[in-house]
Amino acid sequence: MSGPAPEEIDAGADTPRRLCVYTGGFLLNRGLRRSLALAGWQVALCKPRPGDTIGIWGASPRAWRGERVAEATGAPILRIEDAWLRSLFPGRAGERPFGLLFDHTGLHFDAARPSDLETLLATHPLDDTALLDRARGAIDWLRRSHLTKYAATDPEAELPAPGYVLVIDQVAGDASVTASGGDANRFREMLFAARDEHPGARIVVKTHPETAQGFRPGHLKPADLMGCEICDTSVSPWALLEGAVAVYTLSSQMGLEALLAGHRPRVFGTPFYAGWGLTEDETTLPRRGRALTRAQLVAAAYLIYPTWIDPARDRVCSFEEAAAQLDAETRAWREDRKGWTASGMRLWKRPALQRVFGRHAPVRFTDSPRPGTPHMAWAASAPPEARLHRLEDGFLRSRGLGAELVPPLSLALDPDGIYYDPAHPSRLEQLIAASPKLAPDQIDRATKLIAFLTRAKLTKYNLPGSLPDLPERGTAPRILVPGQVEDDASIRLGTGETRTNEALLARTRAENPDALILWKPHPDVVAGLRPGAVESPERYADLTVTGDIAMLMDHVDQVWTLTSLAGFEALLRGIPVTTLGAPFYAGWDLTRDLGTVPERRRRGPRPSLEGLVHATLIDYPRYVDPVSGRPCPVETVAQRLTRDEIPAPGPFNRSLSKLQGLFATRAHLWRR
Repeated sequence: MSGPAPEEIDAGADTPRRLCVYTGGFLLNRGLRRSLALAGWQVALCKPRPGDTIGIWGASPRAWRGERVAEATGAPILRIEDAWLRSLFPGRAGERPFGLLFDHTGLHFDAARPSDLETLLATHPLDDTALLDRARGAIDWLRRSHLTKYAATDPEAELPAPGYVLVIDQVAGDASVTASGGDANRFREMLFAARDEHPGARIVVKTHPETAQGFRPGHLKPADLMGCEICDTSVSPWALLEGAVAVYTLSSQMGLEALLAGHRPRVFGTPFYAGWGLTEDETTLPRRGRALTRAQLVAAAYLIYPTWIDPARDRVCSFEEAAAQLDAETRAWREDRKGWTASGMRLWKRPALQRVFGRHAPVRFTDSPRPGTPHMAWAASAPPEARLHRLEDGFLRSRGLGAELVPPLSLALDPDGIYYDPAHPSRLEQLIAASPKLAPDQIDRATKLIAFLTRAKLTKYNLPGSLPDLPERGTAPRILVPGQVEDDASIRLGTGETRTNEALLARTRAENPDALILWKPHPDVVAGLRPGAVESPERYADLTVTGDIAMLMDHVDQVWTLTSLAGFEALLRGIPVTTLGAPFYAGWDLTRDLGTVPERRRRGPRPSLEGLVHATLIDYPRYVDPVSGRPCPVETVAQRLTRDEIPAPGPFNRSLSKLQGLFATRAHLWRR
């Protein structure tokens, strides 16, 4: 099974092939030109030479220009269309597509002659186990994340009461409608059939997103819809399909999604997914006599046929990588489209927060929440009883310290609590508890992520450093004890009697008298930015070490910690972890817990390490790509960190962080 991976794959051909075009869209649309270049095509407005190809956009009104040149010169034609996952909004909104369909023999929506896709479906063995596992994973991903061609849909939007017959309208003049012989009369005939075959049933008519947004009209007019319910809002097609008892379509992609959702749709046109035994077809298609499974259909249509593009990393990619990127952008739209108000945010954090959460509507920094607008606050400054979203840094944060004002690459926004406070359930805790139900493709993705992070030696801050000189390994175990910032909220809220670095060291030595104990003070403390220094650590530790903790973990046998994220990072590397507090990863039978963890974590099925990682690094945080500025999946941030494609903080940041640390340290000493 395959999944999104941070490694880059080769894009396009070694030498671009020339694509001769004769319409302005290819020349004026920079995003399209870039996608074609990544796929190995050099766009040119010229007469074709031997070896050149003529590019035509589907069955556009100006396709005849390229067709006539092809007739005159004998040059081959390449027909190009958007893929099944295109963007957040319809193409007329100007977004770059996430995928393109290249067809050398026909058009996937025109059954008048075979297309490359039809040939794939008819002749490819489609029997490879790994390919079909990927296809099943793709279906699961599309459904659970509510991904569709135009993904800016709301899975929480109000839906018609379930039990309806769903009739799907399409835009007038669409090429796929014309190729299926569709017109207003055909859509009225389809609506009549739905009424006739389901007497007394409620009929819901779903309008096309371009119709709802005013770009193009549909076929069914108000006079046709008497007695029908109209669904013209940005509901998720997958949510709408879940409540349907039958589905009627001419050639819509939503008909394809209907069969993936378990329906057997009635098809009144000749789309590519008709004729393979998965639909009830009004038109017989003799060439399509093969019976396919849903997984085989998806393997050909989603995994083999399209060329997928990652617009953040600007490269050709796999379906899974494109889905992960679109998933991240869709999540950002769904969570941010109403705007945010934010309180408790320091001035230096505000540009980064605006960049992450203000892409679709501005973040307004105010202590007075606005009715109808979600409100966020930095978790440490939010009152425990407040009903709001609590914000914290993510777990793959940056290359450099937050205390040095390095902006984060990931942020966790929690509507239920916050991950470091065990007194209350957090969204992360709920995700971990639910992780035993993850689908195989999700487990596979987490497995790949673990392998990449450990191989690349990535941690939260990814600080430079080398491996310190260590004593020769003997029979005694090497125990790494990572220090923490003592005024950190995870210490205040997640520890009991043992709540200082010195107490942690003393307890570790008392229970491991013969061990080789390596004490690693927190980088913020070493930098003089936060409190937590231990006087005379040699009383308990054999060696004080600094530098790269990821390299150090290759040489230790155990990790003892209060609540440090280093314990989670040790679990990724297969190192046994003992906790004396109640960090988010404790209480799940993955660690030895000497502190008091919530009893609720002891109940229910036990998460695997992969489930813990999926919840913690994939599902919970939001990520932003430091190069493109787009929302992105964790794999993109991991790749940027390995390639050091991260902007460095300037001298002003360092000076301000020192000043901030001075005041924080004095406040901590005053409280003590």
